Formats: sequence, C-alpha cells, structure tokens
Amino acid sequence: MIKATNIHKNYGDLHVLKGVDLHIKKGEIVSIVGASGAGKTTLLQILGTLDNPNNDKNDSSLTINESDIFELQKEESKIHKLKSSSLIIPFFRVVYLGFVIFCVFLFPDMVDTYLRNAIKISLIIVPLLIFGISRLFLKKKKKGVNLSSFRNTNLGFIFQFHQLLPEFTALENVCIPAFIKKTPKDKAEKRAKELLDFLGLSHRYNHKPNELSGGEQQRVAVARALINNPKVIFADEPSGNLDSEAAENLHQLFFKLRDQFGQTFVIVTHNRELADMADRKLVMVDGKIVTKLSEK
Repeated sequence: MIKATNIHKNYGDLHVLKGVDLHIKKGEIVSIVGASGAGKTTLLQILGTLDNPNNDKNDSSLTINESDIFELQKEESKIHKLKSSSLIIPFFRVVYLGFVIFCVFLFPDMVDTYLRNAIKISLIIVPLLIFGISRLFLKKKKKGVNLSSFRNTNLGFIFQFHQLLPEFTALENVCIPAFIKKTPKDKAEKRAKELLDFLGLSHRYNHKPNELSGGEQQRVAVARALINNPKVIFADEPSGNLDSEAAENLHQLFFKLRDQFGQTFVIVTHNRELADMADRKLVMVDGKIVTKLSEK
C-alpha cells in the first residue's frame, strides 16, 4: 500500500529526515511516535503528498497504492510552470495586434493591397491557431498531472485541530471533498449522512462547528476524511485536543473504521495508549526510524 525508500527532507541547513524507509500494508494501523522535533509530522506530510521531499537521491522513492508519487509531483510542477509561461501567449497576441494596426490602418499606403488583405485575414487566423495549439498542449499535459485528484480520491486527513469551516454545517463540511471530486450533490449528501449516522451524529447534520463539542467536531472531521472512500487515512495527533474520554472513543473508532471499511491508517501521536493499540509502532529519533515493533 505505502512504500517509501530513503526519504530525506531539509529546511535550509536543518536536516529533518535522514533517509527514512518504511513499508505499510493494506488495512494496517501504524502509529509513529517520537520526541518533538524527531520528524514525525514532516514524514506524515510527505507520505500524504502535502510536502515534497528532497528526492535528489537516485534511490529515493515513494509509492502509494501502486502510484509513483515522485512522478506525480514532477508532472504537477511542470504544469505549474507551463501555466506561468502560458501568460506569454496573450502578450504576443497584443503585440501582434498592435503590429497589424500599425501597418494596415495607420500607414495604408506603405502596404500592398494583397499584403494588407492577408494581414487582415491573419488577424483572425493566427490568434485562433495560437489559442488552439496552447489549449491542446495544456490539455495533453493535464492528463498526466493528477496529484491533486490522486490526493482527493485516495487519501484522507485528520488533524489535531479539526479544521472545519465555521460558516458551514456539519453536513456541508463533510461534503466538501466530494464536491471537489465533482460528485453530484445528492450523492455526496447521501454518503455524508451515512457517515455521520455511522459516527453517531445523525442529530447534528445542520449544526455548525461552534455548536458541537470537541469530540463531535473531530468526528465530523473523520467523516470528511472518509467521504471519498480513500485508501489511506493520515492522522496527525488526532486526539491531542480532546479530553481522555473523547480520545478513547476516537481511538476505538479508528479500529472500527478499519474493520468496517478496510482503510489503512497512519497515525502520528504522543498518546501512548493509541500508539500501543496499533498493529505496528514506528519510533522516530533524530529524523530516522530506529524501532519497528513487531506486528501483533
């Protein structure tokens, strides 16, 4: 499901990740623990495609659900550059139009009649050709650039702070990733209600975040992470902002979700109980995984 090899990450002179290797199987619940500054969150963000590693090493790789993440990141970078360079096209259109106006309309006697007519025709044809070619080129590039759609479809995220949008209801917050995926509204809302029902929030559809308890807000965030049926759920200190009872309920929920939906969970946590409940516990020290406890 997830295979990472020789992952490095630098922030200037600070070497945060120093050659991390890991392999997580489908349906596993894996916890990542370690002291603050060990690189846990940085690793989670790279695994979740939210950040790019320094992958200049020839033997570095990251594969999720058989997709080469580094290749997707390279293609995404290319399309961003292409979009920036495409601003040159409108500039040349303006220059070309100015040239035509200058030649044909301001100094008509300087241009032969046939040439003048040809320029007038090209005034229509050339911009259309430029526009058509640029659109075709962009379209071809976009087909191979789908990191964002891969993330939206295959990955779900749960953070310490729920990150719910305060102006939207619980139901609307859950639906947002589905709307980004262009799921029809009726199907998205039906799925969102099923998840909220499953999480014990059937009576909270139309409540906004400030009307929910901390545990309820986090369960809404869990439903949002599950709305597109992702293969992997990444959780960063998911119970760090909850009281002990709500944290325990959330921990049990992860295992219930794994059994019900078959998702893989990768959880960064300081909570020893949650870490010990996982199928495997990875211990990070100074940017490296130093301990891989045996599977249960």
